[in-house]
Amino acid sequence: MHVVVNAAMSADGKLSSHRREQIAISGDADFDRVDRLRADSDAVVVGVGTVLADDPRLTVKDESLRDERLERGDPANPARVVVDSRGRTPLEAEILDDEAATYVCLSERAPIDRRMELSDRADLVTAGEERVDLLRAFAALEREGLEQVMVEGGGELIFSLFEAGLVDELRVFVGPKIIGGRDAPTLADGEGFVEEFPTLTLAEVARVDDGVLLVWRIAE
Repeated sequence: MHVVVNAAMSADGKLSSHRREQIAISGDADFDRVDRLRADSDAVVVGVGTVLADDPRLTVKDESLRDERLERGDPANPARVVVDSRGRTPLEAEILDDEAATYVCLSERAPIDRRMELSDRADLVTAGEERVDLLRAFAALEREGLEQVMVEGGGELIFSLFEAGLVDELRVFVGPKIIGGRDAPTLADGEGFVEEFPTLTLAEVARVDDGVLLVWRIAE
């Protein structure tokens, strides 16, 4: 499996405000880039915090890109994956609509009644006791044929993926905004590293609108 983390952050490294409200950091050119990246992926992955805060649909917006997928024998939209240890994804969430297949990754701690309710709307992957074991969950997703995976956040999930050694590539649009706030989410939250920091190799730098796109590969 090839895992690409994609994010947009402000010039001071924030994903949103301290209220966890979605902020337009990038513009049309970057939206088009993200749509292309989704169209080239087998699945788009988010944490449950992103679902609760933004209620994203995570589908391909451009009809021509959906047509390209259909022409090569793929569904019009990539699968959606929610990492949700306790099964908190709302049943009315957009990500559970019928626009694409959806997988919800749970831990064994998720209540039985929530599992049953979610199983009517999504395919469930159970891995880990207290929290989702990402190595096991992603191995299960790969067995389902999901080989090119795009991760769209949030910061807790991104940190956990780096911690598990699952990230192959990091793509970050840095936008021309200052958000501030010591409690505002950053690209990689979680507990943080204190040793053996992941090392990145810069592969590409490009101006996009009034921001910059940085592409890193994970150093071996």
